[in-house]
Amino acid sequence: MLYPLKFLPLYKNVLWGGNKLKGYGFDYEPLPNCGELWALSSVEGRESVIANGFLAENTLNEAIEIYMGDLVGDKVYNRFGTNFPLLFKVIDAAQDLSIQVHPDDELAQQRGMSCGKTEMWYVMEADAGARLISGFRRDTDPEEYRAALAAGHLEELLYSEEPEAGDVYFIPAGRVHALGKGLMVAEIQQTSDCTYRIYDYNRRDADGNLRQLHTQEAMDAIDFSGIRGHAHTHYHAHLNETTTLASCPYFITNLLPLDQPIRKNLEEVDTFVVYMCVDGIAAVKSMDTIVPLHAGECVLVPAMADSVELFCEGPAKLLEVYIDTTDWADEAPEADWVAQFIGGLRDQHEHDCDCGCDHHHDHGHDCDCGHCH
Repeated sequence: MLYPLKFLPLYKNVLWGGNKLKGYGFDYEPLPNCGELWALSSVEGRESVIANGFLAENTLNEAIEIYMGDLVGDKVYNRFGTNFPLLFKVIDAAQDLSIQVHPDDELAQQRGMSCGKTEMWYVMEADAGARLISGFRRDTDPEEYRAALAAGHLEELLYSEEPEAGDVYFIPAGRVHALGKGLMVAEIQQTSDCTYRIYDYNRRDADGNLRQLHTQEAMDAIDFSGIRGHAHTHYHAHLNETTTLASCPYFITNLLPLDQPIRKNLEEVDTFVVYMCVDGIAAVKSMDTIVPLHAGECVLVPAMADSVELFCEGPAKLLEVYIDTTDWADEAPEADWVAQFIGGLRDQHEHDCDCGCDHHHDHGHDCDCGHCH
């Protein structure tokens, strides 16, 4: 039967990346840094590989192909098929990231992509003086934006602040944003690898070339409205209780600060639930399986699970992520006779899996071109 799934990390060496993740027990040698750790991914070519149980060495997409709605929820499977709808990362910025923006669903689909990118950040570490950018200081128009960009004064129009560990930032598609050096964040986003780079401090790549900008593509994506109040989300967390940090059509994210075991009923949640550890050491128990995890790791609890127990070794913090499909219309699944056939063989696969698949994941892939893949 199904069980909670843990995944091998995917490491990404980037120009601005740092080495804080080594302190969390991650080994990404021989890479010189790890700017992005992809903890759970369904992005083509960078699919997460299962690390535990009899499904080990299969990709997340392959597991969805076998278990369909039992793993991700019927509505999620009917809408997304074998593509997992969310991407989980840890980002370690030793230098400022480019000022950038992501398209929304409508624009992305017009440009041949499956979806846009709305995301959120949970700040895991913040060095003294570290800053981030989120939106415009005030309402701006395209003409003022173009003039500031051409003059090299774009940052004067943008809202920035100094975050602290535990701060939360919701970044809807269309909001201009950037992480500053000295920040490490957990990022939860739609499954999209599309970024429009607006300004990059005139940095050059390993070959000495200025990194590509996407000035015109970004124009159509930008929301020029100003930030009202602070950019970060205000919340009040309580030990061993659930606090909502973000709620949008793409995901709901809750925070669970733990210092003792708790049990949660999942019967009202009709999708998968992902637990991402952002501080300390914890364990997830569901469907008679216990899965340990430390900061930076994820566990995917199948949609068919009725409950979950959460444990910690000392104080720990978990993000709990799922999708609210209450308002989704019932959708017929896309015709896929291969998936249906494989699904019909799930019992055989569980007890006698010797498929000999040749799966791999690339820990050394280095792609920071900003193109939409």
